[in-house]
Amino acid sequence: MPSLDTALIIVAGIALFAAFVNGAIGYGFSSLTVPLGLLFYTNRILNPAVVVVEVLINFYVLFINRNGVPAVLKRVFPILIGLLPGIAIGAFVVASVHPGWIKLGTYTVILPLILIQAAGWRRPIRSAWTIGLPFGTALGVLYSVTTISGPPLAILFNNQGLVKNEFRAGLALVRVAESSVTAIVYYHLGLFVAESENILLVFIPIVLVGIPLGAYVIRRLDAETFRRICMSFDAWVVGFGLSRVLIELNLVESPWAYSVLAGTILIDLYLLYIFFTVPRAAAAADRSGPDDRMSSDMSERPSDRFGPLGSLLGYAIALAGIAMLIYIFSPAIRLPL
Repeated sequence: MPSLDTALIIVAGIALFAAFVNGAIGYGFSSLTVPLGLLFYTNRILNPAVVVVEVLINFYVLFINRNGVPAVLKRVFPILIGLLPGIAIGAFVVASVHPGWIKLGTYTVILPLILIQAAGWRRPIRSAWTIGLPFGTALGVLYSVTTISGPPLAILFNNQGLVKNEFRAGLALVRVAESSVTAIVYYHLGLFVAESENILLVFIPIVLVGIPLGAYVIRRLDAETFRRICMSFDAWVVGFGLSRVLIELNLVESPWAYSVLAGTILIDLYLLYIFFTVPRAAAAADRSGPDDRMSSDMSERPSDRFGPLGSLLGYAIALAGIAMLIYIFSPAIRLPL
């Protein structure tokens, strides 16, 4: 384990690259920072710093894409409702579960999401409440434990056929909600410790430099190719991290644990081969309509087959989420962890 200063310098370099990527493609700060940062810090130390930075980034992204909010608000509302109980559950996990097992869970969940996103998996999703509520709850747990939500959100919004402006607005809207609520919950659980504050003080100037730089450079690069290469980098890092944590927890012995990394690399190389050999222009033309919208069968307005029952379920989950947040914020009724 490197010394604190060395670890902080390395994580600062990681954060600079992640901020550059975020500025270029609109998301990716936590997706890149957390998997690499977990090699040096635990979730309890790293997450609070990342969440505060994410709040600032997400409000900025939401502001510049505010024109797309009215078009996506109804679609993302079930996700926002589902986030509440998920964030409460995830925050308790971070505060009470052994850091090694949290790392294992983080890497295990993130790796398939990255590979699914890299594979370009798409299926039409039309039901807002039926999909949005459980998705929001799962997303809340994932984000509050890992501070990562970009890959699953990107998969969902791509499958809902959102245009570029709607996609970015929906992404920003959900991430503003999840990062803000998670930051509040972390604060009330006492997770903002001195080491987290030190990391945060390093992250803030790095983000202020990295995001504008990424936004400038991406004008000279093919955004889709750059995004795909970043996914590969992320997948390989997560594969390495998962292999390492399997060894640390004595679940798999070395060198067999590195078979996870080897398998990840092989799968990703295959997906990269498909990405660079299959003509993307023709595929995009088949899937897209005006304004880069996906084909009509995947972009129809979502309908809820459960009708009023879906809305009723949504309000019930919202009340449960509010109750869980009140439980967190009220020391008088909070059980010791």
